[in-house]
Amino acid sequence: MNPRRFSGLRVLCVFVGLEAGMLSLGLPAIAQDDTATAEKQFLIPETNESMAGTGPVRRYDWMKQVWQRRRSTFDARSQQDQNAIVFLGDSITQGWADDFRGAFKNRKVANRGISGDTTRGMLYRLKADVLDLDPKAVVMLMGTNDLEEHASPETIASNVRLIVEALNAHDAEMPIVLCLVMPSSETKSRPASQIKRINELLTEIANENPTVHLVDTWTPFANEHGDAKEEEFPDLLHPNAAGYSKWKAALEPTLQKLNL
Repeated sequence: MNPRRFSGLRVLCVFVGLEAGMLSLGLPAIAQDDTATAEKQFLIPETNESMAGTGPVRRYDWMKQVWQRRRSTFDARSQQDQNAIVFLGDSITQGWADDFRGAFKNRKVANRGISGDTTRGMLYRLKADVLDLDPKAVVMLMGTNDLEEHASPETIASNVRLIVEALNAHDAEMPIVLCLVMPSSETKSRPASQIKRINELLTEIANENPTVHLVDTWTPFANEHGDAKEEEFPDLLHPNAAGYSKWKAALEPTLQKLNL
């Protein structure tokens, strides 16, 4: 037999044997490699098929870049952020900065906000970004970006329920601090009527779950029309320093009550 042909056959046999061995364990070898690579690179799944929940997932180029960069940073910080109070959210949470600008000096906190994220995206990344930290408590503010993507309040609330269920399954006694969706503006595709409906549904979730502690982060910010005020939300979406200070003030009584 030609030595080169024999060598090629031997390599082929080894590859086939490796594939067969992985399949015997119930693992599709190539698909498994692709999934592991995607998870390590923190890529947004190309389709919604592998993602729990319902509703929109953002895949704009800028969103993919922010998602990958932020989640890589989270992974690098995973050990130092163990047992922290974890803040899960979108750009409003991310905008508080990873050190929260010193707002929680006597508390160990971890920022797991990603700009542009939706509730379904947060549900997808919940295990690696939150549960794997074995958090002391979780503070959640979410839902505003879903509205811009035309999700219904019911869809948003259903994803929040799934997140709460997953947190309860991880630790049935862990406090969950659920913040109401902050006001914005119809000019931002976030009308007051829709935000009010989401908050009604979030209130129901809190009333049904003893581990969920509701924080009113709508009333302190809303003007007479139920919209954000420019002196606290210059772009009618993201809080400035005054807005973050007011958010901190809204959180503080609940954090103290829970001995956090």
